[in-house]
Amino acid sequence: MAIPPFLAELRSVVGTRPLWLSAVVAVAVDDQGRVLLARRADDGRWAPVGGILDPGEQPADGVVRECLEETGVVVVPELLASVTVSPQVTYPNGDVTQYLVLTFRCRAVGGEARVNDDESLEVGWFGLDELPPMIDTEHERLRHALECRGPAIFSWDGKERPQGL
Repeated sequence: MAIPPFLAELRSVVGTRPLWLSAVVAVAVDDQGRVLLARRADDGRWAPVGGILDPGEQPADGVVRECLEETGVVVVPELLASVTVSPQVTYPNGDVTQYLVLTFRCRAVGGEARVNDDESLEVGWFGLDELPPMIDTEHERLRHALECRGPAIFSWDGKERPQGL
């Protein structure tokens, strides 16, 4: 997986020290109610499509870009479903990162699902009753995006909000 140029430059200055980065996730839904998932090349796990925002990039633009770059699917963001923080991640090269993750529910409007770059091993549409194995965090993102009717879900005082504020 290629590291974005801005991040490579930043890493040349800060080394492997922890970085706080913004990321987007697209829970893309087609007209049959299926969700788009990709099997990640870095760890082999299935997950909704996502990635790091470029400096100054609007989150909705970033989620559209990531989906197209990784899967060939064109999406329209419909709802910011959740705002969460990932656990701290230590990569095999020693880089440490933590992400502010903005999860969008998106509607697929074009393209054809395929592996479109080196970040995915497989890409496909899955009915909710036929999801491949995923970690709990990915299931939570799917749930947030599919159940949220607005406003966005976030954690406050250790509780998931706004449901039942």
